[in-house]
Amino acid sequence: MSTLRASVRWIRADLRARRGQALLTVLVVAGIVTALITSATLLEDGTNPWRGLFAESRGAHVWIHTRDAPDVAALSRLHGVVRVAGPYRTAPVMLTMDGRKSPVALRGMEPAPPPVAVPLVRRGRWLRAGDVDGVVVERSFAEALDLRVGGPFTVTALNGASHPLTVLGLADTADQGFYPETTPGLAWTLTSTLAGIEPALGRSESVTGLRLADGEDTLPVVHGAVTLLAGQVQRMSTWREVRASMELDNRLLGLLLALFGVAGLVAAALAIANAVGGRVLTQTRDIATLKSLGYTRGQIFGLLMAEHGALGLLGIAAGLLCGRLVAALALDGMPVLPLSPIPLLAIAAGTAATVFVAVALPAWRGGRTPPIPSAPASPPGGRLSRLARLAFLVRLPPALVLGTRDAFTRRVPALLSIVGLAVPMMMITIGLGCWATLDDFLRHPERVGQAAALTVLPDKLPAEDAARLAGADPDVAAVYPGSEVSALEPEQTRSVPARALGTSAAPYPFSVVEGRMFAARGEAVAGQGLLDLMGVKIGDRVRMTVGGTPLIVHIVGRVVEPDQDGEVLSLGMDSLAAKDAVPPQFYSLVLRPGADPAAVRARLLAASGEALEVERVVNPAERLVVIRGVIVALIVVLALLGLANLLTAAALGLRDHALDLAVLKAMGLTPRQVAATLVTGTGLLVVLGVIAGTLAGVSVVGELIDLQGRTSGVGAGIGRAPAPLTLAVAVATAIGAALLVTLIPARRAARAQVPVTAR
Repeated sequence: MSTLRASVRWIRADLRARRGQALLTVLVVAGIVTALITSATLLEDGTNPWRGLFAESRGAHVWIHTRDAPDVAALSRLHGVVRVAGPYRTAPVMLTMDGRKSPVALRGMEPAPPPVAVPLVRRGRWLRAGDVDGVVVERSFAEALDLRVGGPFTVTALNGASHPLTVLGLADTADQGFYPETTPGLAWTLTSTLAGIEPALGRSESVTGLRLADGEDTLPVVHGAVTLLAGQVQRMSTWREVRASMELDNRLLGLLLALFGVAGLVAAALAIANAVGGRVLTQTRDIATLKSLGYTRGQIFGLLMAEHGALGLLGIAAGLLCGRLVAALALDGMPVLPLSPIPLLAIAAGTAATVFVAVALPAWRGGRTPPIPSAPASPPGGRLSRLARLAFLVRLPPALVLGTRDAFTRRVPALLSIVGLAVPMMMITIGLGCWATLDDFLRHPERVGQAAALTVLPDKLPAEDAARLAGADPDVAAVYPGSEVSALEPEQTRSVPARALGTSAAPYPFSVVEGRMFAARGEAVAGQGLLDLMGVKIGDRVRMTVGGTPLIVHIVGRVVEPDQDGEVLSLGMDSLAAKDAVPPQFYSLVLRPGADPAAVRARLLAASGEALEVERVVNPAERLVVIRGVIVALIVVLALLGLANLLTAAALGLRDHALDLAVLKAMGLTPRQVAATLVTGTGLLVVLGVIAGTLAGVSVVGELIDLQGRTSGVGAGIGRAPAPLTLAVAVATAIGAALLVTLIPARRAARAQVPVTAR
């Protein structure tokens, strides 16, 4: 018991003597655990709102869009189908609010909730038998347009007739993704109301959902449905597309955090091992005293493990608490489900194991300290390092030569210090590369397929007049006609967007990174996601059903495609059937450099007398600006890691050369020169670590970003390394800050009295 009390007092006294270093260790571990928890939360399916919505609404695994109502009984007999939702008649209408027009898919429903794919009313109520002018609106669509329960919902059918409706409720659904990532907006009304708004069956479609016994294996059911419906299918989707659309950019953010977290964990292990090793060296006398009082090797080992392991466990606990808060902020108000117990325990246990392994080796070495150490400890001997010889040969000042010699007095700790600084600097460089890539997207949207700044819909004007008005504006450089239809991939198991922009003779300026632009009818370019989905490569020909018309498509190039996970086919208007190409659905406007999209939009609306609908094209990079805040936070954590290694290296340098200070002063070196010697010894390790980490980061950042682009469907060719000026500033800042931190204890030691310093 007395040994235990003595151990507790010793640990308490040691922690009080180095409060700053102890706090730094806790903050480092907490930051790493926070990054790992947040990344796991963002990557796990449990954070995806689709999971909870699908379970609560008893969602359908497959949705089939057909021209006419299918045979429900035949679909229900397909092997694996347990329930059928619908069929529901759906008609396209236009919602007009405050001069803004938004397309809506208006779906006819009955007052009784269906057994499958139930809209979950969050505000207001569901439809009743007498609600002939009522509508329930999908919540993300309602929030984007600021629709409220009891507010107006005036829609215009394709025949031009206007129908005033009233919002009765707002509902969530797992049928489709969130607006505006998924368009058009979705709303439900009574079947009888829909028949009055759009009486023509030819201007609507039928939507049927299938709930399966095994949702993971949708392919056999999809094949069976396509065969059964024999050409009636216009497009199909599965729960996987809906889930992916609801993920937004969480996976990209999660992967970035995971990369930083894992690399940071390695750097933290090095920092902790270096710090504990330094403490063991500086506590040689204390440990020897404990052993002379009767402590065994095992007790010394347990004492050091308890002290430094407790700091790691405290950091893990703090990281677990912060992880939930940071994940909630990163998701920006999206619903966050708690992380599953298994990954949570894995992160906590893995971090704890890493901390204890990092502490174990220096603690074991501390347990081998003899009871009577050599008095007082002197630095290890050895030959001059090559750098020290070079400094001597080029006749550097004595302080710099001595500092260069001191840098590698203990080679293993020196190597650990260099690696411990290089890993955080490498990750900082990768973070700056992500920032540079994001800035490149924002400044040059044409590189990600966003050359057009505005989209014009003819609305009340003929298409030719809309194109003429758009082309007459002095800031409009080019006008490209466009249409978007659905295309069934060769197996006809699901549909993908087919986007026609420009013509084969005058194609839209897509960002082609492999192959070439389409130049003839039937040629097309595709995103990486579509190439992976169909299992084709550039140069292949595939038979697809585009807009209901069979077409042999020649894939001639790959483009950077940020929409729909890269599962988009792009081709010329002349490749579409006449019914889809004439007239164009919209026009994409490429503006002249420096033109203000808002000013051009205002002029076009004024010139057309508000008869045109002009929308600004949203750059997908605008949804990723949260990454900047994440990068800043991670850089702070990585800087703490570097600071921990730096303080350890400085403490070791002071400890090893405490006796040298008296000799240096006796030789005539001033306190400033003595401080320069100590700073040079630590600063050389800093310079080597920072430069090595920067070079390693620059060499891999482009490949890492392109790898993420390939796996996410956007495609390779998007990665950007930080600008040379940014790298120079980062390196100079890191080295300058490190030298300033090292200078403080070095000047204090250099100005101390010789007996105090030697002791």
